[in-house]
Amino acid sequence: MWVYAAELAELARRKKKRVTIGEDAVALFLVDGEVYALADVCVHKGRSLSRGTLWRASVICPGHQWAFDPETGRAEDQDACQPTYAVEVRDGKVFVDPVQRVTSEAT
Repeated sequence: MWVYAAELAELARRKKKRVTIGEDAVALFLVDGEVYALADVCVHKGRSLSRGTLWRASVICPGHQWAFDPETGRAEDQDACQPTYAVEVRDGKVFVDPVQRVTSEAT
């Protein structure tokens, strides 16, 4: 089941946006023309990833600057993984699957 999340044009302007999918806060990111969705609350310190930055195709948490791969949710140089969601773009609209993808700890 896909849930409407945002207009692609709106995401294209800022490259990031916080949305609510069901009861979950989700951070959308536009990286190299692809839209990715991660749980907005960082697994490390609970900070909002949508308030972070994009740098070299990584999502940087504003808390302690952990770098996350927006596709897999893996934290660079850390044994942690940020939950992700499947995304689909249709007719300029961004849809998110409300079920978090299964993630595993980085090894």
